[in-house]
Parts: sequence; C-alpha cells; structure tokens
Amino acid sequence: MTDPARFDSLDDAVAFLYERLPGPLHVGAPLGLGKPHRLLNALYARAERETARPLHLYTALSLDPPGAGKGLEGRFVGPFAQRHFGDDFPRLRYVQALKRNTLPAHIEIEEFYLQSGALLNAVAAQRRYASLNYTHVARALADRGVNAIVQKVAAEPGGDRLSLSCNTDLTCDAVDAIVARGLPRPVLIAEVDPQLPWLGGSAAVDPGFFDAVVTPPGPHPKLFGLPRQPVTDADYAIGFYASTLVRDGGTLQIGIGTLADALCHALALRHTDNAAYLRVIAALGVDVGATRGHTAPLQGDLTGDRNAKAPVAPLGHTASSANDLAGGRNAMAPVAPLGQPASSANDLSLGRNAKAPVAPLGTFSAGLFGCSEMINEGFRRLVEVGVIKRKVVDDLELMRRLDDGSASAADHAWLEAEGEFLQGGFYLGSPDFYQWLRTLSDEQRRGIGMRRISEVNELYGGNETLERLQRRDARFFNSCMMATALGAAVSDTLDDGRVVSGVGGQYNFVAMAHALPNARSVLMLRSTRESAGTTRSNVVWNYAQATIPRHLRDVYITEYGIAHLRGKTDEDCIEAMCAIADTRFAGALREAARASGKLAPGAAKPASSARGGANTPERLRELLAPFRADGTLPDYPLGSDFTEVEQRLVKALGLLKASTTTRATTLRTVLRAVFSAPRRDDEALQRMELEKPTGLGEKLQARLLSWALAQDGQG
Repeated sequence: MTDPARFDSLDDAVAFLYERLPGPLHVGAPLGLGKPHRLLNALYARAERETARPLHLYTALSLDPPGAGKGLEGRFVGPFAQRHFGDDFPRLRYVQALKRNTLPAHIEIEEFYLQSGALLNAVAAQRRYASLNYTHVARALADRGVNAIVQKVAAEPGGDRLSLSCNTDLTCDAVDAIVARGLPRPVLIAEVDPQLPWLGGSAAVDPGFFDAVVTPPGPHPKLFGLPRQPVTDADYAIGFYASTLVRDGGTLQIGIGTLADALCHALALRHTDNAAYLRVIAALGVDVGATRGHTAPLQGDLTGDRNAKAPVAPLGHTASSANDLAGGRNAMAPVAPLGQPASSANDLSLGRNAKAPVAPLGTFSAGLFGCSEMINEGFRRLVEVGVIKRKVVDDLELMRRLDDGSASAADHAWLEAEGEFLQGGFYLGSPDFYQWLRTLSDEQRRGIGMRRISEVNELYGGNETLERLQRRDARFFNSCMMATALGAAVSDTLDDGRVVSGVGGQYNFVAMAHALPNARSVLMLRSTRESAGTTRSNVVWNYAQATIPRHLRDVYITEYGIAHLRGKTDEDCIEAMCAIADTRFAGALREAARASGKLAPGAAKPASSARGGANTPERLRELLAPFRADGTLPDYPLGSDFTEVEQRLVKALGLLKASTTTRATTLRTVLRAVFSAPRRDDEALQRMELEKPTGLGEKLQARLLSWALAQDGQG
C-alpha cells in the first residue's frame, strides 16, 4: 500500500475526489456514526455548484438532531438539543434538502435504512429507498458501480494506524464486492475525528488502506448521541418476559430502544440481585420456584426433556402442580393471564395454546457472548455487571475442544488472553457510552471485536462450523411495530408503502435463529399504540406490508406474555397471539379468524378475554407499581441524558401529548388545567422559561404544564 494523500482542508479533500473521478460520482458512506458529516457537507456544497457532475450518494441512517419545534415541545427540545448535540453539530445538508423536498435534480440520495419516522414525507427519500437485508448491501453497492467511499475514522493513540471504529460493518465488504465484480477499487477517503473512540483488532487498518486522509482542524463537534428515553411499564413487562428466555452460556443479540433497555436491565438485575429479579417475574406470572438457583446446561434445546419448562402465558399467578408440564427435575407450572388462576379448560401447557418455555433463571456463571450488528448502551451495562463475559476465538479446533469439554488448561489460558466476549458491526449510543469506549482497559478493548456485517449477521459468508460453535443457545431479540395473528411481523413500513425505517438486519437474525440449533428469534412489541386519539391494537389480523413472513414465525412478546409460534398450525398461532393481545382487541381478532375459517365457529375464548379483562394497562400498572416505588424499575435504567428537572418535564409533556390528541380531549385537559390549582414547580417552569408568563398563550402553557407535573405527584 502507498501512503495516502494528506489534507487538513475538507475542500481540498473534495477537490482530490473530483480530480480522481471524472464523470458522475457514485459515493458510498457508512450508516450512523461513521458518516463523515463535515466532509459530506463539503462534497454536497461542491455538487450543488457543479450541476454537470451528478452525485449519487448511497448510505443509511443519516442522523439528524431533532428540531426545536413550537410550543411546549420547542421550549423543552431547544435547550436540550443545544446542550446535548452542541451548537456546532454539522447537520447534513442533504438531509435538510430531503426534508424540504428541495434536493437538486442532479443529486440523488439512496438509503437502505432511515432514521425512524424522520423522512416519511420526504418524497425523494421515499422514492429512492432501497429495501435491502443488511448483508446484501455490499452486493448492491457493487451493482451500482460505487466509485468512492468516504468514512469517519479514529487515529491510533501514539501510533499511525487508523480505526474504522464505529463502522467496520460494510466498508471492507463493499470494497471486496466491487473489486470482485471486475470494477476499479473505489477511491477511499477518511476523515479523522479525534472524538471517535479507538478500537483495534479487525477494525484497525494501515493508513495506506485509504487513498486520502483529511484531518480537519478543531474545534471538533460532539459525536451524535442518542438521547436515552424513559422505560414504560409495558416496556418493562416485555423486557422481563424476554429475559426468561436467555440461557447462561448462550449468545445474545439485541436491537435498540426502550424495549432493549428494559431487557438489558432485567438481565443485569437477574445477575446482580436475583431475588429482586425473581420477585418481578413472579408478579408477571412466571413460576420461579422450579428455576431458583438453577443454571441452564450449555447443550440441548429449551424444549428438550432434560431442561423442559412449562410455557409462560400472559401476566398472572402460577398454576397448580396438577398442570405441571414437564414433571421432571426442572419442571415449571404454566401460568394464566393477569392474576387469574389457570383452569383445565384453558391450560396453557396444551399444545394448541403453548407459550415459549423459559430457561433457568439464576445468575450468569458462564456468562453470555454478545454478537450483534449494533453495540449499544445495553451491552455496556451487561459487560459492566459481568453478564457479557463468555469469550470465543476464531479457532475451530479450540472451539470444538471447549464445546466437548476436552479443552486443556493451555486452551483456557489462550481463550482468556485472546478471546472476544462482544462482537458487532457498528456502534451507536449516548455520550456516556462513547466515553466508556474511550476509557476501556486494554483487556476490555481486546475483548470487543468490531467485525464485517457479513461475519456478524449471517452464518454462510465465512466459517459456518466455527460460528455455529461460537453462537450456541443464541437469542436474537428485535422489535417490531405490529404482528399479525398468523405470525408475520411489520417492522419498517406503513400500509401505504411509506418507509418508517428499514429492514436492516432483522431478517438476517430471524433466518439465523432458524438455522442455528437451539436458537430463537424473539420479536418484541407493545400490544397497542395511540393514533389520533384512538387506541389501536398492534396485534392485527392482517396488514398490507410485512417485514418478516409468517413462515419464519417463532416467538412474540407483548407486555401480556410470550407466544411461541414456531412449528405451530395457523389455528394454534391465532390462539397464542390472541392470548397476548390487549383484552379490548382479542375478541375482534378471533372474529376475523372465524370469518376466514381459521378458527372453529364454536372455539372457546382465550383465557385473557374469558376472565373479565385481564390483559389491560391498568392491571399491568397495578402489578408493577411496587417495583416502581422501591426503585427496582427506574424510569432510566441505563442512565439519563436529561437533568432531574427535565426528567419530570419528559413525563409531564408525555402526559399532555396523550391528553390532547383530539379536540374533545384537548378541551377537557385545558379546562382541568385552568380550574385546578396545583403547587408550582418553579424549577420546571424556569427550565421552560415560563416562570413569569406574559400573554394569554404563555399563561395557558404554564397552567397546562403545572397541571401535568402535578399528575405525577411533582411540584
């Protein structure tokens, strides 16, 4: 490799690119944090001027801080965004043009994953969205003839190497795919960002890997930090149910968002305060008696005889031993919905209404191996508390010896010295998360391997036998927006075809769960959503779009329980999904199924609806209230980017939003606020610049805010 050209001017780096590539520019850029915002803005500015040189940009997840907006939301978001992202954060100019629908005709932006919900009304973004599995993106870039790739990198402390750091996911795969197609190697330009944490191993490359390296002078803007959001009761119930499926010594993949936060908190609590953890899941209806203190064997399917558990149903008390499914040493009685005893007529252990079995629920002795396309805040917590600690090495024979128990002391020493406990393709999180990465000990840093997405997200691109040994007892946790009663998942697209986010790696992990022995794909979703003042079910009969087809159905979790669909008939899937739906909607689901001939006309109602409305938010709130009160279930389990005052405001603004969705609810809320006299929360009003309101509008905002703060006992 030759030494790269060196620049300290972004414009000079762009000029270098234009000189090297006559004609149209087909530029690839990493998703998320690895996207060089300042370099791309300089490129966009040049492309705007040179209309004779078309620019085609291929990327994903173009991160854009929230705008201040208007009213109370604007008063809150404006100061927070200024503090959290910084005044100098380089907003991507092409994203602003997309949102305004003013992208020049000679500039085309094609993304395979969108910032969730941010570009629903961006016409060009919707038209040029590419629906691709993550592992197919490199191939698609070769199909498009990408001739340049730009990427943000980290510089080695005290050395001269560069690290792909936050985005090892696609760059090398894309270069290899392009060259394999017989096309010229793309021009590679790196932008060095001193804020980006250094990670070595397979993320490190020699400077000559790039054709040019630009090191812009400071000051350097903050890295994009994802603000951590409060975790709701529904989130917690889903996360704790999900945690019961994780086996010691297994493999963990998680997505991002509050459902993942809740799951990671549950796993951390299971390890650090197992008694408290067992109290929470007992309140949710999981029988902890049979699993207390046990550790899952490293081999064998959860549904196998030697480790069989009775399935878990929606929230409730334990059933009697007469309904014991396994009858063996690890047997576990089935449970029924929210606080109701199980009856033989609705025995959830029956094959037609089976729920996913749970693993032994003790602490983590062997620990978990994290293997996930995205490393985030939750993995940080699990590493810190000692849950993520099982190491693997890229040596087939050693992994075989570890698997069959014949590994020597030397083997274990090698594993300890060279093994990795966490592998990922990219990372994204909060400022605290980035600081954690910057300050890792040498041992911890060696244990984190940033890998190509072709290595992380599939089994078939490299050494499949090795990866099967490494990824034993894998649990792939992802979220979806909706699920059908027949088991299809809706994760990325509205029924009119507009894309909310993208497929990303979800399909990859679902398919891998079916390919690996003893692995499970677990899709998590809240049972309902609020839309235009109306509560709607997220468990639906059918939907115009699907991200995961029903023939890959496996495990679904809502706040009301776990539904095990793998290998089940349509009729059994419908029964299981109705049992974890909100009671208000389960009947309509069953009627739709009967109308389509998928349920017998005289089929009995599921336990949740037959017992008088068990699956309800009110009942869930009642069950979890003691754990909210004693701090077991905090609002921000992984830390918060908001001040204490802002945390109160987040709750209050959420309540106001939910209370003003229609004209009627808005009027009722205004009247309550005007005619109530809550004690002032001066700190909150000052933060919102409403401590001395002037004019009717500000005075009304202050009254509404004070009323909402008082509803949570604040002020």
